[in-house]
Amino acid sequence: GVHHGVTDAPVGVGIPGLVDAQGRLAFGPNLDRLLGWDAKTSLSLGLQPSRHLVVDNDANCHARAETMIGAAAGRSDVLVVMLGTGIGGGIVVDGSIRRGAHGFAGEIGHMTVDQRGTVCACGRIGCWETIASGRGLAMMARESALANELSRVVDLAGGDPEAVRGEHVTIAAGEGDVEALVVLGNFAKNVALGLANLVQVFDPELIVIGGGIIRDATLVIPPIQQALDARLRSPDERFSVPVVAAGLGERAGAIGAALAAR
Repeated sequence: GVHHGVTDAPVGVGIPGLVDAQGRLAFGPNLDRLLGWDAKTSLSLGLQPSRHLVVDNDANCHARAETMIGAAAGRSDVLVVMLGTGIGGGIVVDGSIRRGAHGFAGEIGHMTVDQRGTVCACGRIGCWETIASGRGLAMMARESALANELSRVVDLAGGDPEAVRGEHVTIAAGEGDVEALVVLGNFAKNVALGLANLVQVFDPELIVIGGGIIRDATLVIPPIQQALDARLRSPDERFSVPVVAAGLGERAGAIGAALAAR
């Protein structure tokens, strides 16, 4: 319902995918049925003409929230990496979110990390998100489960190796299951592979990791930090780049969208 006094309040919306300056979803590999959707026009139809509407990429919304009031508050050069079904990214340079010439900057999940890898949802081969997203963790776990490993993880999945998901791995790892911890460690190395490439390009002061994968941050963040430090170690003794968990939880994207609208 409409509440008195807020009918003219601005509205912000975050969408996973390539959102152009006009608020159109140009490409969304995990939202294929919405390809080409003119989100801003469609959503405006249900609003009062006086209401301001902002539509942006969801990871940009996360980045805005985390750098304004979250884990990266007060920092000016930050990478915000969202590990969910895919991988989203927000790049903050000198205090501003980088959008690029077409508004599509930050699609870090589609960096190619293995030309002989698996097919990504975007249709290309070997994207980073095929090995370092929630989908990638689930794939790694299912391969191990089908090889008669990860018995505790399979139990959590109801006894069916094909039903194994990333959350089953993190639950078992939290219980101290050795096999699950090995898979989680290998996953952390996959995450660090992409992070190291990004650090070499952007030289951030902080990396914020969010998304469903880090529900148990104390379990996931330390191996990612360790693997990243190992990749960045070099003769010039590069400084370690801190990796921290997002501070605003699963609502960070909504908070960032609201901040953008405001």
